[in-house]
Order: sequence, then structure tokens, then C-alpha cells
Amino acid sequence: MQIKVIGCSGSFPGPDSAASSYLVEADGFRLLMDLGAGALGALQRYADLYAIDAVCVSHLHGDHCLDLCSYSVARLYHPDGRQPRIPVYGPSQTEARLSQAFAADPAQAVAGGAGRDQGNGMTDAFSFTAITPGTMEVGPLRITAARMAHPVETYGFRIEHAGRVLAYSADTGPSDALVDLARDADFLLCEASFLESAGGGAADLPPGLHLTGRQAAEHAERAGAGELVLTHLVPWNDQDRTLDEARGAFSGESYLAAPGLTLLLE
Repeated sequence: MQIKVIGCSGSFPGPDSAASSYLVEADGFRLLMDLGAGALGALQRYADLYAIDAVCVSHLHGDHCLDLCSYSVARLYHPDGRQPRIPVYGPSQTEARLSQAFAADPAQAVAGGAGRDQGNGMTDAFSFTAITPGTMEVGPLRITAARMAHPVETYGFRIEHAGRVLAYSADTGPSDALVDLARDADFLLCEASFLESAGGGAADLPPGLHLTGRQAAEHAERAGAGELVLTHLVPWNDQDRTLDEARGAFSGESYLAAPGLTLLLE
């Protein structure tokens, strides 16, 4: 199994990275985890747009899903004709929300009345399946989804193949479910959106929203994860400080995600 970072910028694209997106490959199967703002362009550096087999969407904030609207255009209007639909697994309102975002008349998309001339191409490009907590088989991958601590319906993922494990936090505040999801994982790809404050550590940060580098590391340590990759790196933060916070709380190797970074699970 191989994981390539397509975008790792948190909340909005940064000068050096698109928002969240990760390409998982195993046995010739290609799964995208999230496709946030700016990620479709970056994806084309690393993969054929028409060789993606499935997409998992962690939640419906734009920095994790909005480029699916652009991706539908690429799939529907290729010079060689419409490309086959591919499955998209996401929270319960994924189909409705993305159809509304894409339609020329959002009111008609909500009502289910947008025709092809209005650009209601999401269901022409993708087949949508609602995620529920639990385990599913997607191609050769075994994926376990668990609810994270975030203001909207959000799922972290545990992806298993041939005895190797990647855990992905998506967006979350402190969460026992994340520890369970990352138990003995080879890699924990974990968000680190916040910096510890100068005065009160993480105590004065909003609860149930995001993690600091130190908190990400504490989750990895409790889970017994092998390595920690910090992602969802908000452009206005000092990323070296984020990494320093993590290294002080995790006994394994910690490093920052970056576009093009490849994790090999052999």
C-alpha cells in the first residue's frame, strides 16, 4: 500500500499546497481520501484523473470536498465522452450538498429538479454511498470509519491492506475514537491545525474542533502508532513549531506532511 500526499493545507489552500487530499494505492486500485480546494489541479501531477477508482470524503467542509465539483466536469465533458461513474463514500448529505454547490440553480438542485443543462452533474459523474460507523470493503482495502470530534458529521478512517495500516484523523478535536482507530497503525496521518498558546497550552483553544501538534502526538502515543505524519497545516502557523510540539510528546518518528510525500507500507 502506498499513500501520496496531494494537499495538506488546513482550512484553505496555502502558497505551497492545496487543501486536504491523499491518494491511496494498493494492487492497482486508487482511492482518494478527500479532495479539498485546489487539490484537483495538484492531483494531476501524480495520477491520471481517469484512473481513480473511488473517493472517500471525511466531511463536508470545502477544504475537504469542494474540488469534487470540478472533478465532475473533468469526468463528464472529456473529449472522448463521459467517463464511467465512480463511487464516492461520504457523510449522509454528501450527494445533496455537492449537487447544490455545483448546480446553476441551487434551489432546483435541492428540490431534485436540476437537469443536465443546469450542471447537476454530480450524480452523472459519481455514485454516492453514505458512510456509517463501521467497516466496509472498498476494492482491496478494508476501511473502518469512526466519528470524530468536529462540528459537522466527520469520519476518520483506518485503512488496512496486507497486514499494514494507515489511520487518518480527518478534522477532529481530542477523541478517544481516534486512538482506537489508530491502534497499532503503521502511520497516523493526523491533523495539527492549532498551536499551543503561549499562556495556557491547549486549555484555552476551542473544544471539539482541531488538535495541536502536541495533542496529535499524544493520540499517536496512546494508540501505539509507528509513525506520526502531521497534516492539515494552516498556512498562518509556524510549522516548525507544530513539529517541535509533536516531537516532545511522541516516542516514534514525527514529521510534517508535504505535497508529494509518499508513505510506503510494505
